[in-house]
Amino acid sequence: MDNFKYIYGPIPSRRLGLSLGVSPIPKKFCNYSCIYCQIGVTHNLTNTRREFFPLEDIINEFKRYISSDKNFDVVSIVGEGEPTLYSKLGELIISLKKLTDKPIAVITNTGLLYDKNVQEELLNADIVLPSMDFFSQESFKALHRPYGRLDFQQSYNGLMEFSKKFKGELWLEVMLIEDINSSKEDLLKLKELIKNINYSKIYINTAVRPPAESWVKPASKETIDFAVELLDGISIDNLSDGNFISEIKDNYEAILSIIKRHPMNQHELKGFLLGRKLTNKEIENIFLRLKEDENIEILEYKGFYTYRLK
Repeated sequence: MDNFKYIYGPIPSRRLGLSLGVSPIPKKFCNYSCIYCQIGVTHNLTNTRREFFPLEDIINEFKRYISSDKNFDVVSIVGEGEPTLYSKLGELIISLKKLTDKPIAVITNTGLLYDKNVQEELLNADIVLPSMDFFSQESFKALHRPYGRLDFQQSYNGLMEFSKKFKGELWLEVMLIEDINSSKEDLLKLKELIKNINYSKIYINTAVRPPAESWVKPASKETIDFAVELLDGISIDNLSDGNFISEIKDNYEAILSIIKRHPMNQHELKGFLLGRKLTNKEIENIFLRLKEDENIEILEYKGFYTYRLK
């Protein structure tokens, strides 16, 4: 099967199960430059919505994928940047829903939820997973380093308003970073804001893969446990549950297609390659090739070596 440009995975997710990714945004086009982002610093900071890739091309590639493989639990629109920047997001969601009975999820940083058009487009999704880890302008800017005049109140009001209209599943995502939004006082402020949002679940997470900024410290287990109890949330464990999958035949290209959007540690990489029936020698050669590839970053973080595209 030919390589895919917009479709990747499926990726194992503790929240979503086996998640087939759809990426309508080029690498690191985003309206935030989050300090904890697992795919690195934002190269193109923008808040302008565009049709970065032709909608028809994305849909045709999705059709080609599902003609040979339907082994996934959910379709996730996410990828390499902020998906709500894609100006035909609503049409993309509707088109995907016509082609599969699997739920369509959108993972968003919340930054554009003040936009009424974005809200209306997202109403077509089955699951929306917005970030809600800030409680003030100071924490908002410290965590997300947003584009231009994007601000805390604007994003919060947009999320609150959207939550009142959305009929699907709204799963809040709280990323806790030590010394920024992790104190008891911080979490109590966050709880007060979350009270005004209609949501189905709330996930508590911290930086488990190498963040965009090396100085970022993950929240402690004690902090995570406190947040879970205070917010009646669900903790996301450190490692993905299950193996990565790719329809790309070439083993090295398959790895690149995944780590472009979702970094993998050495154990996940080895599990992925073993699942493709490679010998230990073949796996060793691929790790050597990754080490020598100048387009690959290898970062040591929390006892793991994580591989991602520069």
